[in-house]
Amino acid sequence: MNLNEKLNLLKKKLTELESVAVAYSGGVDSNFLLKVAKDTLKDKVIAVTINAMMHSNKEISESKEYAKLFNVNQIVVDINEFKIEGFINNGQDRCYYCKKEVFSIIKKVAKDNNIKYILDGTNLSDLGDYRPGLRALEELDIVSPLKDCEFTKEDIRALSKDMGLKTFNKPAFACLATRIPYGTKITNDRLRMIEKSEDYLVELGFNQFRVRIHEDIARIEVEKDEIYKFFSNDILDKTNNKLKELGFKYVTLDMAGYKMGNMNIGIKK
Repeated sequence: MNLNEKLNLLKKKLTELESVAVAYSGGVDSNFLLKVAKDTLKDKVIAVTINAMMHSNKEISESKEYAKLFNVNQIVVDINEFKIEGFINNGQDRCYYCKKEVFSIIKKVAKDNNIKYILDGTNLSDLGDYRPGLRALEELDIVSPLKDCEFTKEDIRALSKDMGLKTFNKPAFACLATRIPYGTKITNDRLRMIEKSEDYLVELGFNQFRVRIHEDIARIEVEKDEIYKFFSNDILDKTNNKLKELGFKYVTLDMAGYKMGNMNIGIKK
């Protein structure tokens, strides 16, 4: 199918669903999905955003901005203490336990608002990585219309650009817990160190990056074509000093550059 055929099929499926709650992070995929759902279903769509320890304040703020721009009713659920043992202990199935809890909450919000279906932004490009959370979506009967209509991330970015969405070139993000190696306990302190470190990289002008944590070591990943930035204007020293201020003992730069799913290397899908 070409892009227009995929888009028409998506609109057809949304019409058949009648009313939907979009699990909404404000990222590339959920933003595109929310916009198409709003255009198709008008007031029969809501956005549900979970604000918990594994989410950055920047992402939550941006989601509110976009939902307001679309004139969509956004319900933000603040979870002050996310104490799901399977998530905190950070085994290889961490994502399953997190998604199971998060989407159970979204299902309740949808029910309270007389919404029939819950949608998420999973697409074909997501299927190449290790994603145990997809099992939770299946168990909870969550609908993934972008995947069902055979959208890739490239498709979503292209159509988002055509539609004038600000997120068409937004870097891939992901939950902050993905920066912590499996087996290392997830704590709020570690997540905030990561968040503040990545906020600093934004200030320095980096586009796509991760700050991975290995005990007291920060391992910085940026795109290969941005690595050179560290070697001008004392950026190396500034970054080293800043991240040490935030609590890291050692600060390193990964010469292989940024790679999605780097923490999943060696895991059987």
